[in-house]
Amino acid sequence: MNQKLIKEREALGIIANLFKEFKIGSLLNLANISRTKGATPLELFTIVFNLCFQGKNLFEGVIRNRWIQLNKRHVYGFLNNPHYNWRKLLFLLSTRIYLVFKGLNSNLDEEVLIVDDSLCDRSRSKFVELLAKVFDHNSSKFIKGFRTLTLGWSDGNSFLGLDFALLSSPKKKNRYCEADDRIDQRSCGGIRRKEAIQKSTAVLPAMVKRATSITRIKARRLLLDSWFSFPKVIRELLEYIDVICMVKNHAYVYYKYQGRKYRLSHLYNRLKKKRGKAVVKASVFVEISYGDWVKLIFVKADNERGWLALLSTDLDLEDSEIIRLYGKRWDIEVFFKMFKQHLKMVKEIQLRTFDGLVAHTAIVMMRYNLLSYRQRMDLDLRFYNDAF
Repeated sequence: MNQKLIKEREALGIIANLFKEFKIGSLLNLANISRTKGATPLELFTIVFNLCFQGKNLFEGVIRNRWIQLNKRHVYGFLNNPHYNWRKLLFLLSTRIYLVFKGLNSNLDEEVLIVDDSLCDRSRSKFVELLAKVFDHNSSKFIKGFRTLTLGWSDGNSFLGLDFALLSSPKKKNRYCEADDRIDQRSCGGIRRKEAIQKSTAVLPAMVKRATSITRIKARRLLLDSWFSFPKVIRELLEYIDVICMVKNHAYVYYKYQGRKYRLSHLYNRLKKKRGKAVVKASVFVEISYGDWVKLIFVKADNERGWLALLSTDLDLEDSEIIRLYGKRWDIEVFFKMFKQHLKMVKEIQLRTFDGLVAHTAIVMMRYNLLSYRQRMDLDLRFYNDAF
C-alpha cells in the first residue's frame, strides 16, 4: 500500500471520528435534511465532504468510484434540494465547536465577530442561476461570479465560519441568469434567492442578528472592513453589537467635531498630531449621522496618504486596544485563502442551481470549521485529552 493511500485513509478516519463526536447525522435531521434518494443523508453528506481530502472532484470521487453504488443524479439531487436548510446546519455545527472553544478561553473579551466578503469567480460559466457581473476590488474590474458575504468568529487563536450569504447583483442588468421561478418562495431556496439580489449592507444586519440571538455566541465586538463603514450600517449594527472598523475618506460622510462637520481628511488636518515615531498620530471623539458618538483614531501608515483611520463605537477602549483587536480581522483573510485555494470552493463540483451553490459553500465552510477544531485540540495544552 503506497504512502498516499495510507494518509488518505488516516484523514478519512479522523473525519469519521469528528462526525461521531459532533453527531452530524442528528444535525442533518435538525436542518430538515432527512429525505434523500440512493443513500441516507449522512452517507451522501460524507461522500461530498470527503472529496477534498481524497484529492478528487465529483466525477472521480463518485462516477468513476466502483466502491460507491451511487451516480451523480443522487448527489445533485441531494445538493439541489431547495427545502434543505444548509445555513442552519452550519450554525448548529459552529455553535457546538464554539462551546468547546469557550471552555479554553480565559478572557471572553478576546472574542470578536468578523465580517468580510470575497469574490467567487465563475468566469467560465454561462447558465448558472443568478450568475452576475460583480466588481472585483483587487483588479478594479467586473467579472462573472458571486460575492460570498461571510460572518465568522475568532478569539485570536481559532476562526469559525458562522454564516454566509451568496450574493448576486441587485441590478437586473448585471445578472446573466435570473432565479428559477418554479421554486416556492416560502422555502429555504426561495428565501435565499430573495436575499441574493439585495445589497451586502442590507443583508449584514440580519446576519449579525441571527448570530447574536439564535446562537449562544457572546462576542462583544464586530470587526468590519471600510466597505461597510457607513453611518447607516453602523447605526443598524449597534442594536446588536459594538463595531470596530476601518473608515475611508468618503465624499459624503461627515463627522461632527466641536459643532462643525468635517470630512475625514479635513478632520485629520484640524487635529493636533503626536510627534516622533508614535503609532497613533491623533484620536478624537466625534458624532456621526443619527446622533451616535464614536471614537476615531488615526494611525501612521506607509501609503501615499500617510495615515489610516479606525472607528470604534466602544468609547471606553484604549487606542492601543482598538488597534490590537482590529488586527484579528486578518483571520478571515486566512480563512478565504483556505476556503478557495485548498478546500476547493469553486473547482470541485460544477453546479448550475443556486441551491447547489449554497449547499456546497456550506459544506466547504464546515470543512474549515472541523479542521480548525482539530488544529486547536492538537495545539492547546488546556484540552483535556492532551498529555499536559
